[in-house]
Amino acid sequence: MAFTTSIRTAPTFLEGLVAYKNELAERRAKNRVFRETLNELQALSGRELADLGMSRGSIKAVAYEAAYGK
Repeated sequence: MAFTTSIRTAPTFLEGLVAYKNELAERRAKNRVFRETLNELQALSGRELADLGMSRGSIKAVAYEAAYGK
């Protein structure tokens, strides 16, 4: 009969560094989406925003939701 045991060790320094780098890259990518969406929406005229059912006051909220999904 065979038994298996799962032993979980603490992440090494290198693994922690890689995880931090990946998290930082993900945050930068989300921030880039936010900034690009914000800039594109701010470039629209009031009429174009109205056609989309938006106002100038909701631009940041829409850009935030597009980037972070919240």
